[in-house]
Amino acid sequence: MAPSVQPSSSPLRTSEGDEKYANVKWEELGFSLIPTDCMYVAKCRQGESFTEGKIVPYGDISISPCCPILNYGQGLFEGLKAYRTEDDRILIFRPHENALRMQDGAERLCMAPPSVEFFVEAVKQTVLANKKWVPPPGKGALYIRPLLIGSGAILGVAPAPEYTFLIYASPVGDYHKASSGLNLRVDHKSHRAHSGGTGGVKSCTNYSPVVKSLVEAKSSGFSDVLFLDAATGRNIEEASACNIFIVKGNIVSTPPTSGTILPGITRKSISELARDIGYQVQERDVSVDEFLEADEVFCTGTAVVVKAVETVTFHDKKVKYRTGKEALSKKLHSMLTSIQTGLVEDTKGWMVDIDPCQG
Repeated sequence: MAPSVQPSSSPLRTSEGDEKYANVKWEELGFSLIPTDCMYVAKCRQGESFTEGKIVPYGDISISPCCPILNYGQGLFEGLKAYRTEDDRILIFRPHENALRMQDGAERLCMAPPSVEFFVEAVKQTVLANKKWVPPPGKGALYIRPLLIGSGAILGVAPAPEYTFLIYASPVGDYHKASSGLNLRVDHKSHRAHSGGTGGVKSCTNYSPVVKSLVEAKSSGFSDVLFLDAATGRNIEEASACNIFIVKGNIVSTPPTSGTILPGITRKSISELARDIGYQVQERDVSVDEFLEADEVFCTGTAVVVKAVETVTFHDKKVKYRTGKEALSKKLHSMLTSIQTGLVEDTKGWMVDIDPCQG
């Protein structure tokens, strides 16, 4: 059953006669929160299904102090983007994949997930309600953040009696706006995930443990931190919030999603695009030694899109990689963003038009 969407009472809500764009300095967009007009909220009880949701003004939510999201971290989130095209359509990138990934995570955390259809419809309604916050073509994207949290009150460690599915949005620009390439530091002391844990799902609990390593790396002048596997300490896994690829000759390699690495949707898309232009793409263990010998390295993710790695530092060894116009990452970035922004035909069926009757 599709969500029941009710109009927002927010005075900022876009209406037929309102201005086309919100009052934002689009050229200055970075990756930080700019609250939009509306958000989407739905609730369901444990053992039931999400059947109804509504658009409400963006703002704080009321939650019990003994809910599992606050006490035990029972929560998932997703991230995806909507883009405005030159002919003024608004397209969302692969929302069905985010819905499926949330379902996988919900199964792991014993949560009641929204159906794929409910998730996608809710995302579309959220974007429509915040239409004027979608940046002009080429100026950025509307970042969409769906959350699934255990919101019902419970004292013991157990699945929540109630769940809240919430979506908010913010216009964003480049995640690493000032840098042409990332400078990574390999963290050989702490680990992001362990076999049998939740590294392979987008659990809220995966992210705060990486903050210490990330803050230390940034305070030393690095862009991000790259983690090694916990089992051997010899293989690369992923950065704080993005997947990683290496290029050697005609072979593109990325660590496998075998339970400790998030199955990134941008990662999946870039793998397909690389195969389309003749590269051999391998999902396999990549040792840190092989990583240091690569011709090129790049990261992928909803926030970073596709970003070249300029240098990596491991212990006292610093390695520089190929970047710039000749880099594969540059070509893949152009291919992907051209699809996302409607500059080329979407032959893969990746983009969802929020209003297919428009234009």
